[in-house]
Amino acid sequence: MAPELYLSYPSAFLIGLLGSSHCLGMCGGISASLSMALPVGKGFRLRQTMMLLAFNAGRISSYTLIAALVALLSTSAASQWSELGGVLRTVAGLLLIAMGLSMGQWWQGIRYIEKIGAPVWQRLSPLTRRFLPVNHVGQALALGALWGWLPCGLIYTTLGWAALQPTVGSAALTMLFFGLGTLPSMLATGYAAGWIRRLQGQRLFRKVTGGLLIVFGVWTLPLTGGLAH
Repeated sequence: MAPELYLSYPSAFLIGLLGSSHCLGMCGGISASLSMALPVGKGFRLRQTMMLLAFNAGRISSYTLIAALVALLSTSAASQWSELGGVLRTVAGLLLIAMGLSMGQWWQGIRYIEKIGAPVWQRLSPLTRRFLPVNHVGQALALGALWGWLPCGLIYTTLGWAALQPTVGSAALTMLFFGLGTLPSMLATGYAAGWIRRLQGQRLFRKVTGGLLIVFGVWTLPLTGGLAH
């Protein structure tokens, strides 16, 4: 394994962790509703934990699958076009910068990128109704797997970065670590931990995390040497 890949996985986790306030807006509501639908009583906390873990396992599995599909296309195209790597790195860097601007509330152009996946979501979203209300772990897992295809600028940003990986496996792992980075906030939302939402709603927190994503995006661009360094 190339040395830079060891850096990419924790970096992907960090992107998920920093950008998870965006995830709360996109997926936090459905995650919280899983807990609210459960009857309070003996074993409530265990059932709640199992539901939340199943939903998020499905969601992260979809991220990993999408990354593998994107990597299949990018590695196949790279074999035909030697300069594709530089193009992908530029796109990935610009997407990270756009996501940072969105997180910092300076510019919301990332919303236009989210429209790319709208046609796919229009076909999948009706299927989510089959698993609502969620009564058991299998339904939560299936719902999460469908919800993972929800158009999201943060996901698309990380996918652009995962496409830089040299193999399908490393791209999938990159997205897996990204998904794990979003997990703390998503679980906290499910457990109704309002303090984390208050933290991520603070202006200073959003500015700092947005700035870090912008720096990371600039670092990814070919002019700065990219991830190879």
